[in-house]
Amino acid sequence: MHQLIIATPEQIIPGCIRIHHDGESVLELDILADSKPLMTLPNSAFEERLVDSFSTYFSNTAQHIMLPIKLQGSDFQIRVWRALQDIDAGSVMAYGDLARRLNSSARAVGNACRRNPLPIIVPCHRVVAKNGIGGFAGTTQGQLIEQKRRLLAHEGVVL
Repeated sequence: MHQLIIATPEQIIPGCIRIHHDGESVLELDILADSKPLMTLPNSAFEERLVDSFSTYFSNTAQHIMLPIKLQGSDFQIRVWRALQDIDAGSVMAYGDLARRLNSSARAVGNACRRNPLPIIVPCHRVVAKNGIGGFAGTTQGQLIEQKRRLLAHEGVVL
């Protein structure tokens, strides 16, 4: 497994992201907020593509990141994660609405979102509560919720 660390715009994610990949597909993404670890330079055509894709996303509010990915999880989690990829940038969907679409429960959808190994690429930040922003990465307040709010604001969504 390879990894690439990319700096992110301060106004969207103050820090950077770490992308784990196998040279052909993205396997996992970590948001490293408020940290400035040593950035890595791309050393392959695939890593150049990663940098270009994220640069385009961070500079264009309507951009959806289209990269080859390998999702590893339960059948249900993968169904949820695939459904998340159908939510357009600039749009949101309530947990309950996504659950009805998948013939499931809002709690189960929320749990699958929490375990999403590819945030931003598989846009779990676009799933919100019916009365507000909801959670992000298993929390409902603090720094992670602020990141969700910033990602949505970057895409033109204000809650």
